[in-house]
Amino acid sequence: PRIASKMVARKRKRGDASNSNESNKKAKRAGNESGGTAPNEYVIPAPVSQGKWKNKERVLVFSSRGINFRTRHLMHDLRTLMPHSKADTKMDRKDKLFVINEVCEIKNCNKCIYFEAKKKQDLYMWFANSPQGPSAKFLVQNIHTLAELKMTGNCLRGSRPLLSFCLTFDREPHYALLKELFIQIFSTPQYHPKSQPFVDHVFTFTIMDNRIWFRNYQIIEEDASLVEIGPRFVLNLIKIFQGSFGGPTLYENSHYQSPNMHRRMLRLATAAKFREKQQMKEIQKQRQEKTIVPVDPTEDVFETPAEAKPLRIETVPPETKHSSKKKGKAFKRQRKTKQRL
Repeated sequence: PRIASKMVARKRKRGDASNSNESNKKAKRAGNESGGTAPNEYVIPAPVSQGKWKNKERVLVFSSRGINFRTRHLMHDLRTLMPHSKADTKMDRKDKLFVINEVCEIKNCNKCIYFEAKKKQDLYMWFANSPQGPSAKFLVQNIHTLAELKMTGNCLRGSRPLLSFCLTFDREPHYALLKELFIQIFSTPQYHPKSQPFVDHVFTFTIMDNRIWFRNYQIIEEDASLVEIGPRFVLNLIKIFQGSFGGPTLYENSHYQSPNMHRRMLRLATAAKFREKQQMKEIQKQRQEKTIVPVDPTEDVFETPAEAKPLRIETVPPETKHSSKKKGKAFKRQRKTKQRL
C-alpha cells in the first residue's frame, strides 16, 4: 500500500506540473496575440541546448595500484573537468596492458587515460584510442593539483573547454598526431547530458624543452583575460604506438631520459664531488710533507746546555708512608650527638 500511495503522489505531481506548463503556454500565446507581454507576466524561456547529442565520445580515467595521494588527486581533478569521463577500479600490476581494451569495451568507452605507477615514485600516463589505436606513453612530472594550488580562477562544473595548442604541434608529424588525440580526449562533446552549454575555461598545451606543459585557465568575461585554475603537470613523451597499449612503434623520443638513469646520474655526480674532495685532501697532505723549511744557524745561539745529571738506579723499594688520619675517628656530627646524650 505504501508503494501504491507513493506512485499516486508522483502522478499527481506530474499532472500538476503539466497543468502549470499548459497554463503558462496559454498565457504566452495570449500575450503574443495581444501584441506584447505584460510586465508581471511569466514567460517560459526557450531551452538552452536545442541540438542532439551525436558525438558519443567517452573517456575511461583510472589507474594501477601503487599510486600516491598526489596522483589520486590529479586523477580526480581530470574526472571533474571532463564530464564525459568514466571511472573504474584500480588495475592490478600483474595484468597486461591489453586488458584495458576489454575494460573499455565493458564500460562502453572509446578513449582511455591510464595512470601507471612504478616504484611508488614514478608516474606514467597513457593516452589511447581503444581498441584501434594509436596510443602514447608519457612520463608525468611537476604535478600540482587543484587542492594544492588554490588559485583564484574558477569555472562552472561540467562546462565545455576551449583547447589551445602552440604552433609547434602543426610543424612536426608526431606532435600533429598527439594534437588530434588530445582533441578527441579532452574536448567535451556538444549537447552531452552531463555538460553545461557554456565555455568559460581553456586547456592550453605548450611545447617547451621537448615537453608538453598542460595548464587550465578561466576566461573572464569583462576583458577576456586568463586566470589559472589548475591542475598543472608536464608530459615527457616516451613513445607513440600504432595500436592501443602496444603494437609497432611510430615514434620514439630521443631526448627522453628514464627516471632510473636520472637518479643514477645524480648519484654519480654526488660521488664525483666526494671523490674530488678526497683527492684535494691527499694533495694537500703531500704538499705539506714536501715543503722542507731550511735550518737557520742563528736559532741555537742563545741555548745553554743543561748539566748532565748522573743516573741513579734504586734497587730498594721506597718505604710506605703511613697516613696520620685516624680511620676509626667519628665524624663531627656523631661526636656532638654523643655529647648531648
